[in-house]
Amino acid sequence: MPNPHPSASANHLLEVLRFFLHLGLTAFGGPAAHIAIMQNELVKRRKWLSEQQFLDLIGITNLIPGPNSTEMAIHIGLLRAGWAGFWVGGIAFVLPAFLIVLGLAWAYVEYGTLPQVSWLLYGIKPVVIAILLQALWQLGRKAMKDRWLAAVGLGVLAGYFLGVNEIALLFGGGAAYWLIKNLRRAQSLGGFALLPSLAHLPTAAVTAFSYGTLFWSFFKIGSVMYGSGYVLLAFLQSEFVTRLGWLTQPQLLDAVAIGQFTPGPFFTTATFIGYVLGGVKGAVLATLGLFLPSFIFVALSNRVFRRLQKYPAVRVILDGVNAAALGLMAAVAWQLGAASLVDWVTVAVLLVSGLLLLRYKINSTWLILGGALVGLLSSFF
Repeated sequence: MPNPHPSASANHLLEVLRFFLHLGLTAFGGPAAHIAIMQNELVKRRKWLSEQQFLDLIGITNLIPGPNSTEMAIHIGLLRAGWAGFWVGGIAFVLPAFLIVLGLAWAYVEYGTLPQVSWLLYGIKPVVIAILLQALWQLGRKAMKDRWLAAVGLGVLAGYFLGVNEIALLFGGGAAYWLIKNLRRAQSLGGFALLPSLAHLPTAAVTAFSYGTLFWSFFKIGSVMYGSGYVLLAFLQSEFVTRLGWLTQPQLLDAVAIGQFTPGPFFTTATFIGYVLGGVKGAVLATLGLFLPSFIFVALSNRVFRRLQKYPAVRVILDGVNAAALGLMAAVAWQLGAASLVDWVTVAVLLVSGLLLLRYKINSTWLILGGALVGLLSSFF
């Protein structure tokens, strides 16, 4: 990790703060879209890190539990501004969504309803698809170093739509590419290369509400949860509806809806649930419980990864995981497109956004705001 001059480090820390606060206020579309925006802004436009560094971070964050886009923010903050950036990157990305969801949760408790913002997502989602497709194209050119990696990516894409578990696809992609490389090496060397030893490297009875149980429940979920927001929904259903009996099914669905139409990480659903159950204190504890494991895992994985990079076999496995992660991103783009491109207006927004991104390199934030404006105007017709 770079160790810049103190004045440069302070400037970098301010850059991290500004960018991730801004991203947390404007990033719609879920983790894949957030990562695509980071790629466009931080790799292509600002040159904070290389395509390969960015791909490696995607691979690492897909191998550890927790919200991928938040963990990318933490990793990038660490690389850009050291350990101060580690905290600032993650907190700045989560904070805007936390405050927005906190306000919506207050309105929900006071008035019992959610705001109707379907018009907002109507215009924004096609823009998000364009950003996501651009990132897939650019990252794919770097990640697909040979036809076998392309085959891994396509295989993961197919496996996703066949219902194969996302984590099995990620680890399977890395293992499959490692096996392919070793089998090909075995044919030329007459032997089989082994991975070096790493041994020396580091039901529904209602339960009385308590803040400690609230924090611990979210900490457990944040420590073990892989996958999409739909996986989070399953964990929340099991913990808060079935096991503890603290939420009703409609309340849980309202919490998920809040997470879907607010910017920033979807995991701020925890903020909503925490507020409904325990006010502002509950919102803070729930959010802290769900996101704290991400900081722990990023700190540990960063140290371990730097140690493991010297092993060629680990580089091969990570290449396979990167290809698998892009396959999953492609699957998300396909699903988002199927749900969002519903008429000629949304298709036009997608095409215009793609043109502005590729030809004129327009800042993605302006495109998102433009999409929101299209959605607002469409609501009057």
